[in-house]
Amino acid sequence: QVQLVESGGGLVQPGGSLRLSCAASGSIDRIISMGWYRQAPGKQRELVADITSRGSTNYADSVKGRFTISRASAKNTVYLQMNSLKPEDTAVYYCFARIVDANYYWGQGTQVTVSS
Repeated sequence: QVQLVESGGGLVQPGGSLRLSCAASGSIDRIISMGWYRQAPGKQRELVADITSRGSTNYADSVKGRFTISRASAKNTVYLQMNSLKPEDTAVYYCFARIVDANYYWGQGTQVTVSS
């Protein structure tokens, strides 16, 4: 079992920045990747970014160059630095952890709203 706790969402103006955090606990030695999906109203959930246990990263085309995923040295916390935010980034952001048997665990979700 893996538990995930997210923080850092909120309301920001276009062009602003936010940083999301996701702290994992439990069987963290079984985690092979962590990251975020997001879901906007009326849209499908989409992968935003992920990072593997070896440090490889992957980004959605829509966020490349604006978002950066990283992790703490202890490897049980990941961060998503979001810069140059746009209204279309508005969504609920869900942290996930994928473990060795391919199961996924999910955070509670955090709302990010980009609006003037």
